Amino acid sequence: MSIDSQTEQSGTFRQVIHVGSHTFHADVPPSMGGQASAPGPHDYFDASLAACKALTATWYAKKHGIALERVEAHVERDDSRERQGTYSLRVKLAFHGALSQEEKQRLHAAVAQCPIHKLMTTTTVEIVTEPLEAV
Repeated sequence: MSIDSQTEQSGTFRQVIHVGSHTFHADVPPSMGGQASAPGPHDYFDASLAACKALTATWYAKKHGIALERVEAHVERDDSRERQGTYSLRVKLAFHGALSQEEKQRLHAAVAQCPIHKLMTTTTVEIVTEPLEAV
């Protein structure tokens, strides 16, 4: 799978991003010269964790016959120490449905192992940046 991002209009920050058949946008806040017309890269990073935890809970519940009706995930970011190497995310989850305390505990344990959580905390990510050859 490849992801493509390109400047929407010359001289602006706003990006058009294509992921498979999906199109969305990214921008930066006015304090950085953008228009805040779309989420920024950090927002998408944080949102990927929220989505992964919610999707993992849903997958786990379906696999184990748990009556989970829906999931709410709320992410709070503390990037005040990012330049020192610490980027903190606090995730709060709500599981809705006819669930016992034990089922809720099992869901919390499952979402602690979601792939994006693991990627963000236990994996070495290697990034190579190189010129894009014109097609």
